[in-house]
Amino acid sequence: MGEVVFDIETYGAEVFDHKNLKVSVVCLYNYANDQFLSFREEELAKLWPYLEKADRLIGYNSKFFDVPVLQNYYSGDLSKIPHLDILEQIKNALGFRLKLNDVAHATLGVEKSGNGLQAIEWQKQGEWEKIIKYCIDDVKITRDVYEFGKKNKQLFFKDLLKNTTRPFPVNFEAAAGAQATQMGINLTLPF
Repeated sequence: MGEVVFDIETYGAEVFDHKNLKVSVVCLYNYANDQFLSFREEELAKLWPYLEKADRLIGYNSKFFDVPVLQNYYSGDLSKIPHLDILEQIKNALGFRLKLNDVAHATLGVEKSGNGLQAIEWQKQGEWEKIIKYCIDDVKITRDVYEFGKKNKQLFFKDLLKNTTRPFPVNFEAAAGAQATQMGINLTLPF
């Protein structure tokens, strides 16, 4: 299947808690067929095969946000699927976290088309096309940051103390001996 870049938009929790958040939209980019897809909450059953067959999932803060929220809907264990969390790599390299928008701006010269709070408002108003466009835009930016980092072995950030843009190293290669899919599917269900 190849790699899958993904992002989610959520709603529902007044206080941040993975267990109480609901998925409004999941968007992904599938390298196998160069296609962007979106899935609303009621369509998540159609999403699982893309994740289960992925060689690796790629996201931004996805191990600590997206996957735990999606896990509320999935009967298997999404953490068993090979995964690259770009934010985790950034924190390992720098010792602190950066917003996707800041990395994209410093590295690619692009910015996000909105923010998660706007997506929550759009969900309340039933403006699904706006949520999907915003989520797909985030997937595109995540994919482009990933591709830049994979090719150049570095990303950039704006150092506010020195008022400069600085590079930092990243390694987006799949880990040696990473779990291979069996029969083209990641086995995530308990047996």
